[in-house]
Amino acid sequence: MSSEYQVCVSIAEPDVDSCLKAISGQKFAEIRLDKMELDRDDVKKIFSSRTTKLIATCRPDGTIRGEQERMKVLLMAIKSGASYVDIEVEASDQYKKEIVDAARVMKCKAIISYHNYKKTPSRTELDQILGWCFDSGADIAKIACTVCSSQENARLLGLLDNSRPIVVVGMGQSGRITRILAPLLGSQFTFASLEKGKETADGQMTKKELEEIINLIREAGEKDD
Repeated sequence: MSSEYQVCVSIAEPDVDSCLKAISGQKFAEIRLDKMELDRDDVKKIFSSRTTKLIATCRPDGTIRGEQERMKVLLMAIKSGASYVDIEVEASDQYKKEIVDAARVMKCKAIISYHNYKKTPSRTELDQILGWCFDSGADIAKIACTVCSSQENARLLGLLDNSRPIVVVGMGQSGRITRILAPLLGSQFTFASLEKGKETADGQMTKKELEEIINLIREAGEKDD
């Protein structure tokens, strides 16, 4: 299996000290800024002088409300050294443009994301959403949908038959298989929690669980060779 299989640990700690502790030793992590109480200096502490690749994420339903406030936080994260910034595709065009433009200047990759916590839309709708993400300036498009059947898992994974950089995530217990398979089929990376009880999305596995499964797949592949 390719050594490029990347696991991003999603971190949603309530304060900067807990966040820094959780980041320690990680190669790749997403920082859920919307789950924290923080100020300007806290954002700098998290994203400055780090060897860890970090995604700055600030969802609209968290502790930081309003596009202007969330934009300030994300722009500070970009200026402080974030490797990626995650922006909701449903956000206003101005919000997306300002953040994407700032990311370009700082060589920070823009992830434009779509989340559906109720269902997995039709393939036609998903293709349209992907187009919307890239039209909004995405370097990487992320599609995360709640999955209720094997057909919906297949529908999400089928999006990876694409030349453009994409991340797909099946949420919920039925979607867990996509968290394992997607990077094997071309997804840029997959998400995991640091430990049980620290999940940031339904169906998320721990980093340890995911790595154990991947190691089993690697070993099986070596035996076949």
